[in-house]
Amino acid sequence: MSKERLEAYLKEKGVTSARILTFERPTITVEDAEKQLGTSREKIIKSMIFIDENGVPVVGIVTGDKMVDEEKLTKACEAKRIKIARPSAVKNLTGYEVGAMPPVGFKKPIRTFIDPKVLSFDKVYGGGGAINALLEIDPKDVKKLISGKVVDISK
Repeated sequence: MSKERLEAYLKEKGVTSARILTFERPTITVEDAEKQLGTSREKIIKSMIFIDENGVPVVGIVTGDKMVDEEKLTKACEAKRIKIARPSAVKNLTGYEVGAMPPVGFKKPIRTFIDPKVLSFDKVYGGGGAINALLEIDPKDVKKLISGKVVDISK
């Protein structure tokens, strides 16, 4: 998958206000994105994939100044335990590399939980489908596109 596939997905879903920003340098980490954008890390979102004890994937989305609280996410998805997905699993599940993975447009739907702080902004920045791209999007569009459940999952 690529940023072009992400652009096509957004167009297909009628999300016209989102845009993909491309940079000369990588934007893999929150710190990289913060430097490239010149914005607060709060407006940068992290989409993290976890796998529960039954092998079922779950996504947690938090702002860049926070971490996913695995205990809270485990409770939210009614699992006994979760663990962070390996990069190969992330690629297989979403079609995107770690560090390039957007919050939307996965190969298959994955149950997703969004921290409420994410929705407090007019626009946020997440992975843009390539290691040097970021998706600028209204967090309400993220919630709608993935049918995300809003739950406190940050620490």
